[in-house]
Amino acid sequence: MSGNERAVAVLGTGIMGSAMARNLLRSGMEVRVWNRTRQKAEPLAADGAGVAESPREAAQGAGILITMLADTAAVERAVGEGALEALAPGAVWLQMSTVGVEGTRRLQRMALERGVAYVDAPVLGTREPAEAGELVVLASGPEEVRPECEPVFEAIGRRTLWVGPVGAGTRLKLVVNAWITGLLGVLGETFALAERLGVDPSLFFEAVEGGPLDLPYARTKGKMMAEGEYPTSFSVKLARKDVGLVLEAAGDLRLPVCEAVAYHLDRAAEAGHAEDDMAALYEGVKAASR
Repeated sequence: MSGNERAVAVLGTGIMGSAMARNLLRSGMEVRVWNRTRQKAEPLAADGAGVAESPREAAQGAGILITMLADTAAVERAVGEGALEALAPGAVWLQMSTVGVEGTRRLQRMALERGVAYVDAPVLGTREPAEAGELVVLASGPEEVRPECEPVFEAIGRRTLWVGPVGAGTRLKLVVNAWITGLLGVLGETFALAERLGVDPSLFFEAVEGGPLDLPYARTKGKMMAEGEYPTSFSVKLARKDVGLVLEAAGDLRLPVCEAVAYHLDRAAEAGHAEDDMAALYEGVKAASR
Protein backbone atom coordinates (compact mmCIF):
# COMPACT_ATOMS: atom_id res chain seq x y z
CA MET A 1 0.00 0.00 0.00
CA SER A 2 1.12 3.53 -0.61
CA GLY A 3 -0.05 7.05 0.11
CA ASN A 4 -3.46 7.30 1.70
CA GLU A 5 -3.95 3.53 1.41
CA ARG A 6 -1.51 3.10 4.29
CA ALA A 7 -4.06 4.63 6.65
CA VAL A 8 -5.71 2.44 9.28
CA ALA A 9 -9.24 3.27 10.39
CA VAL A 10 -10.21 2.17 13.89
CA LEU A 11 -13.93 2.13 14.71
CA GLY A 12 -14.46 1.87 18.45
CA THR A 13 -12.16 3.57 20.96
CA GLY A 14 -13.14 2.02 24.24
CA ILE A 15 -10.56 0.40 26.51
CA MET A 16 -9.33 -1.98 23.82
CA GLY A 17 -9.73 0.10 20.69
CA SER A 18 -7.97 3.16 22.09
CA ALA A 19 -5.02 1.07 23.28
CA MET A 20 -4.75 -0.59 19.89
CA ALA A 21 -4.88 2.78 18.10
CA ARG A 22 -2.05 4.15 20.26
CA ASN A 23 0.15 1.16 19.48
CA LEU A 24 -0.54 1.55 15.77
CA LEU A 25 0.46 5.20 16.03
CA ARG A 26 3.66 4.28 17.88
CA SER A 27 4.53 1.92 15.03
CA GLY A 28 4.41 4.86 12.62
CA MET A 29 1.08 4.20 10.92
CA GLU A 30 -1.43 6.85 9.94
CA VAL A 31 -4.46 6.19 12.11
CA ARG A 32 -7.96 7.63 11.99
CA VAL A 33 -10.41 6.86 14.76
CA TRP A 34 -14.13 7.08 15.32
CA ASN A 35 -16.35 6.42 18.29
CA ARG A 36 -20.08 6.94 18.62
CA THR A 37 -19.36 8.97 21.76
CA ARG A 38 -16.78 11.34 20.27
CA GLN A 39 -15.34 12.32 23.66
CA LYS A 40 -13.87 8.82 23.98
CA ALA A 41 -11.96 9.27 20.73
CA GLU A 42 -10.73 12.84 21.20
CA PRO A 43 -7.82 12.03 23.59
CA LEU A 44 -6.21 10.07 20.74
CA ALA A 45 -5.70 13.31 18.80
CA ALA A 46 -2.87 14.16 21.20
CA ASP A 47 -1.17 10.92 20.12
CA GLY A 48 -1.44 11.86 16.45
CA ALA A 49 -4.68 10.20 15.39
CA GLY A 50 -7.22 11.88 13.15
CA VAL A 51 -10.58 11.97 14.93
CA ALA A 52 -13.41 11.46 12.45
CA GLU A 53 -17.01 12.59 12.70
CA SER A 54 -18.35 9.40 11.12
CA PRO A 55 -17.25 5.84 10.30
CA ARG A 56 -17.26 6.78 6.62
CA GLU A 57 -14.92 9.70 7.22
CA ALA A 58 -12.55 7.50 9.23
CA ALA A 59 -12.52 4.84 6.53
CA GLN A 60 -12.20 7.15 3.53
CA GLY A 61 -9.42 5.75 1.31
CA ALA A 62 -7.97 3.61 4.13
CA GLY A 63 -6.29 0.30 3.36
CA ILE A 64 -7.16 -1.33 6.70
CA LEU A 65 -10.39 -1.10 8.68
CA ILE A 66 -10.43 -2.32 12.30
CA THR A 67 -13.67 -2.74 14.19
CA MET A 68 -13.41 -3.10 17.97
CA LEU A 69 -16.92 -2.59 19.26
CA ALA A 70 -19.16 -4.12 21.90
CA ASP A 71 -21.26 -6.52 19.85
CA THR A 72 -22.55 -7.47 16.42
CA ALA A 73 -25.23 -4.79 16.33
CA ALA A 74 -22.71 -2.06 17.13
CA VAL A 75 -20.40 -3.26 14.35
CA GLU A 76 -23.27 -3.46 11.86
CA ARG A 77 -24.38 0.08 12.69
CA ALA A 78 -20.86 1.45 12.33
CA VAL A 79 -19.89 -0.19 9.05
CA GLY A 80 -23.41 0.23 7.70
CA GLU A 81 -22.90 4.00 7.70
CA GLY A 82 -20.78 3.86 4.55
CA ALA A 83 -17.44 2.77 6.01
CA LEU A 84 -16.97 -0.27 3.76
CA GLU A 85 -17.81 1.65 0.60
CA ALA A 86 -15.33 4.39 1.54
CA LEU A 87 -12.30 2.09 1.83
CA ALA A 88 -9.51 2.02 -0.74
CA PRO A 89 -9.69 -0.65 -3.46
CA GLY A 90 -8.25 -3.89 -2.12
CA ALA A 91 -8.67 -2.83 1.50
CA VAL A 92 -8.96 -5.40 4.31
CA TRP A 93 -11.48 -5.36 7.15
CA LEU A 94 -10.04 -6.74 10.39
CA GLN A 95 -13.05 -7.56 12.55
CA MET A 96 -11.54 -7.85 16.03
CA SER A 97 -14.64 -7.58 18.22
CA THR A 98 -15.99 -10.71 19.90
CA VAL A 99 -19.29 -11.27 18.12
CA GLY A 100 -19.85 -15.04 18.19
CA VAL A 101 -20.46 -17.55 15.44
CA GLU A 102 -23.66 -16.10 13.96
CA GLY A 103 -22.37 -12.53 14.29
CA THR A 104 -19.27 -13.45 12.34
CA ARG A 105 -21.41 -14.93 9.56
CA ARG A 106 -23.53 -11.79 9.37
CA LEU A 107 -20.54 -9.46 9.22
CA GLN A 108 -18.74 -11.61 6.67
CA ARG A 109 -21.82 -11.40 4.44
CA MET A 110 -21.70 -7.60 4.66
CA ALA A 111 -18.07 -7.68 3.54
CA LEU A 112 -18.77 -10.08 0.67
CA GLU A 113 -21.66 -7.97 -0.57
CA ARG A 114 -19.35 -4.96 -0.77
CA GLY A 115 -16.32 -6.77 -2.15
CA VAL A 116 -14.12 -6.17 0.91
CA ALA A 117 -11.67 -8.82 2.15
CA TYR A 118 -12.73 -9.93 5.64
CA VAL A 119 -10.47 -11.24 8.39
CA ASP A 120 -12.02 -12.60 11.58
CA ALA A 121 -9.42 -11.70 14.23
CA PRO A 122 -10.65 -11.55 17.85
CA VAL A 123 -7.98 -11.05 20.49
CA LEU A 124 -7.02 -12.50 23.84
CA GLY A 125 -6.21 -9.93 26.52
CA THR A 126 -7.76 -7.04 28.40
CA ARG A 127 -6.67 -3.49 29.25
CA GLU A 128 -3.10 -4.10 30.42
CA PRO A 129 -1.93 -6.34 27.54
CA ALA A 130 -3.75 -4.12 25.06
CA GLU A 131 -1.91 -1.05 26.33
CA ALA A 132 1.42 -2.90 26.27
CA GLY A 133 0.87 -4.23 22.74
CA GLU A 134 0.85 -7.80 24.03
CA LEU A 135 -2.47 -9.12 22.82
CA VAL A 136 -2.75 -12.52 21.20
CA VAL A 137 -4.52 -12.30 17.83
CA LEU A 138 -6.62 -15.28 16.72
CA ALA A 139 -6.73 -14.58 13.00
CA SER A 140 -8.72 -16.42 10.35
CA GLY A 141 -9.35 -15.48 6.76
CA PRO A 142 -7.92 -15.47 3.23
CA GLU A 143 -4.23 -16.31 3.12
CA GLU A 144 -3.55 -13.79 0.36
CA VAL A 145 -4.23 -10.81 2.64
CA ARG A 146 -1.89 -11.90 5.44
CA PRO A 147 0.96 -9.59 4.34
CA GLU A 148 -1.34 -6.54 4.72
CA CYS A 149 -2.48 -7.73 8.16
CA GLU A 150 0.85 -8.65 9.72
CA PRO A 151 2.18 -5.10 10.40
CA VAL A 152 -1.06 -4.27 12.20
CA PHE A 153 -1.04 -7.45 14.25
CA GLU A 154 2.63 -6.98 15.13
CA ALA A 155 1.90 -3.47 16.40
CA ILE A 156 -0.93 -4.50 18.72
CA GLY A 157 0.10 -7.99 19.82
CA ARG A 158 2.93 -10.22 20.88
CA ARG A 159 1.70 -13.22 18.92
CA THR A 160 -0.62 -13.99 16.01
CA LEU A 161 -2.17 -17.40 15.41
CA TRP A 162 -3.57 -17.96 11.91
CA VAL A 163 -6.08 -20.71 12.54
CA GLY A 164 -7.96 -21.24 9.28
CA PRO A 165 -10.79 -19.78 7.20
CA VAL A 166 -13.10 -17.02 8.44
CA GLY A 167 -14.88 -18.12 11.63
CA ALA A 168 -12.08 -20.29 12.98
CA GLY A 169 -10.70 -17.39 15.04
CA THR A 170 -14.08 -16.71 16.61
CA ARG A 171 -14.65 -20.37 17.45
CA LEU A 172 -11.26 -20.57 19.17
CA LYS A 173 -11.99 -17.34 21.05
CA LEU A 174 -15.25 -18.81 22.37
CA VAL A 175 -13.43 -21.92 23.59
CA VAL A 176 -10.85 -19.78 25.42
CA ASN A 177 -13.60 -17.57 26.84
CA ALA A 178 -15.36 -20.61 28.27
CA TRP A 179 -12.17 -21.47 30.14
CA ILE A 180 -11.52 -17.90 31.33
CA THR A 181 -15.03 -17.30 32.59
CA GLY A 182 -15.13 -20.74 34.18
CA LEU A 183 -12.01 -19.85 36.16
CA LEU A 184 -13.57 -16.55 37.18
CA GLY A 185 -16.75 -18.22 38.37
CA VAL A 186 -14.88 -20.81 40.43
CA LEU A 187 -12.68 -18.09 41.92
CA GLY A 188 -15.73 -16.03 42.94
CA GLU A 189 -17.35 -19.02 44.57
CA THR A 190 -14.06 -19.95 46.28
CA PHE A 191 -13.81 -16.48 47.82
CA ALA A 192 -17.46 -16.60 48.88
CA LEU A 193 -16.85 -19.94 50.60
CA ALA A 194 -13.74 -18.53 52.28
CA GLU A 195 -15.81 -15.63 53.62
CA ARG A 196 -18.52 -17.99 54.85
CA LEU A 197 -15.95 -20.18 56.64
CA GLY A 198 -13.98 -17.26 58.06
CA VAL A 199 -10.87 -18.07 56.04
CA ASP A 200 -8.55 -15.23 55.04
CA PRO A 201 -8.39 -15.32 51.18
CA SER A 202 -4.66 -14.55 51.37
CA LEU A 203 -4.19 -17.98 52.98
CA PHE A 204 -5.77 -19.58 49.89
CA PHE A 205 -3.11 -18.01 47.69
CA GLU A 206 -0.39 -18.94 50.18
CA ALA A 207 -1.58 -22.54 50.07
CA VAL A 208 -1.38 -22.80 46.26
CA GLU A 209 1.68 -20.57 45.81
CA GLY A 210 4.31 -21.90 43.43
CA GLY A 211 2.33 -24.99 42.43
CA PRO A 212 0.30 -25.87 39.32
CA LEU A 213 -2.82 -24.31 40.86
CA ASP A 214 -1.16 -20.89 41.26
CA LEU A 215 -2.37 -18.78 38.33
CA PRO A 216 -1.44 -15.11 37.70
CA TYR A 217 -4.97 -14.54 36.37
CA ALA A 218 -6.49 -15.78 39.63
CA ARG A 219 -4.15 -13.58 41.67
CA THR A 220 -5.08 -10.49 39.65
CA LYS A 221 -8.81 -11.04 39.88
CA GLY A 222 -8.61 -12.41 43.43
CA LYS A 223 -6.88 -9.24 44.63
CA MET A 224 -9.83 -7.22 43.35
CA MET A 225 -12.27 -9.55 45.09
CA ALA A 226 -10.36 -9.42 48.36
CA GLU A 227 -10.21 -5.62 48.30
CA GLY A 228 -13.74 -5.10 46.98
CA GLU A 229 -12.38 -2.70 44.35
CA TYR A 230 -12.95 -3.38 40.66
CA PRO A 231 -11.10 -0.97 38.34
CA THR A 232 -12.29 -1.99 34.91
CA SER A 233 -10.02 -4.03 32.71
CA PHE A 234 -12.95 -5.90 31.12
CA SER A 235 -16.43 -5.14 32.36
CA VAL A 236 -19.13 -7.35 33.86
CA LYS A 237 -21.43 -6.26 31.03
CA LEU A 238 -19.02 -7.38 28.31
CA ALA A 239 -18.13 -10.59 30.14
CA ARG A 240 -21.84 -11.43 30.31
CA LYS A 241 -22.15 -10.80 26.57
CA ASP A 242 -19.22 -13.13 25.92
CA VAL A 243 -20.63 -15.91 28.12
CA GLY A 244 -23.90 -15.57 26.26
CA LEU A 245 -22.08 -16.08 22.97
CA VAL A 246 -20.43 -19.22 24.37
CA LEU A 247 -23.80 -20.64 25.43
CA GLU A 248 -25.36 -19.70 22.10
CA ALA A 249 -22.58 -21.46 20.19
CA ALA A 250 -22.90 -24.55 22.39
CA GLY A 251 -26.49 -25.10 21.26
CA ASP A 252 -27.91 -28.20 22.94
CA LEU A 253 -24.59 -28.98 24.64
CA ARG A 254 -25.16 -28.15 28.31
CA LEU A 255 -22.42 -26.08 29.94
CA PRO A 256 -23.51 -25.79 33.60
CA VAL A 257 -20.36 -23.93 34.64
CA CYS A 258 -20.90 -21.23 32.02
CA GLU A 259 -24.58 -21.09 32.94
CA ALA A 260 -23.60 -20.47 36.56
CA VAL A 261 -21.15 -17.75 35.52
CA ALA A 262 -23.91 -16.06 33.51
CA TYR A 263 -26.15 -16.19 36.59
CA HIS A 264 -23.48 -14.65 38.83
CA LEU A 265 -22.70 -11.90 36.29
CA ASP A 266 -26.41 -11.07 36.04
CA ARG A 267 -26.61 -10.73 39.82
CA ALA A 268 -23.49 -8.54 39.81
CA ALA A 269 -25.01 -6.26 37.18
CA GLU A 270 -28.26 -6.03 39.14
CA ALA A 271 -26.21 -5.02 42.18
CA GLY A 272 -24.81 -2.05 40.25
CA HIS A 273 -21.53 -3.50 38.94
CA ALA A 274 -22.27 -3.74 35.20
CA GLU A 275 -19.48 -1.33 34.27
CA ASP A 276 -17.02 -2.62 36.89
CA ASP A 277 -14.36 -5.21 36.15
CA MET A 278 -15.68 -8.71 35.65
CA ALA A 279 -14.05 -9.69 38.94
CA ALA A 280 -17.15 -8.05 40.46
CA LEU A 281 -18.82 -11.38 39.65
CA TYR A 282 -17.87 -12.02 43.29
CA GLU A 283 -20.48 -9.45 44.31
CA GLY A 284 -23.01 -11.41 42.28
CA VAL A 285 -22.12 -14.63 44.08
CA LYS A 286 -22.60 -12.91 47.43
CA ALA A 287 -25.81 -11.20 46.33
CA ALA A 288 -27.35 -14.52 45.25
CA SER A 289 -26.85 -15.97 48.74
CA ARG A 290 -28.55 -13.14 50.61
